[in-house]
Amino acid sequence: MYKKQFEIRWSDVDANGHLANSAYTNFMSHARMSFFNEFGFTMKDILKNGIGPVVFYEHMYYFKESFIGAPITVTIKVSGLSEDGMLFMFEHDFYNHKGEHLAHCEMQGGWIDLKLRKLTGLPKEMLELSQKFPKSDGFKVLTKEDTRKYGVRPKPIQV
Repeated sequence: MYKKQFEIRWSDVDANGHLANSAYTNFMSHARMSFFNEFGFTMKDILKNGIGPVVFYEHMYYFKESFIGAPITVTIKVSGLSEDGMLFMFEHDFYNHKGEHLAHCEMQGGWIDLKLRKLTGLPKEMLELSQKFPKSDGFKVLTKEDTRKYGVRPKPIQV
C-alpha cells in the first residue's frame, strides 16, 4: 500500500468548513502522480513516451468530516491493470491522524496517446514497471468490458 500525507489548507475547505469534495479529488490526483513517480513513471518519462493518464470515473464514499489544519493520509492500492497496461484501477482511502477512516474511492482510468487522443497500451519499459505495483487483495486483470461495468454510455441531449 502506498501512503501520502497532506495537511488540509484553507483552499481545501468548502462553505461548511469541512474538506470539500473537490479537495478529495485533488489529493487523490496528487497522490497518484507521486505514486507513479515513485514507481518510475516520472513526468519526464510519461511525456517522452507521448502518453498521459486519464480518469474514467471516481466513486466516492464519505464517512467522516475533516477540517482545516488537520493532517490526512491518502492511501493507494492498485486493484486492477490490463495486460497491456492501458487500463488501471485504484482504491484510495483517506484517514485522519487517529487512523479513522474518512472516505473511500474507487477510480478507474487509462493511458492515452497524446497525439492520437486514443487509449493506448504502455511502452514495454513502463509496462514492466507497472507489473511491480503493489496490488490489493481483490486485484484483477482489467479488460475493456470493465470500463463499462456500470452500463453508463454517452447519450445526445434531447431538445
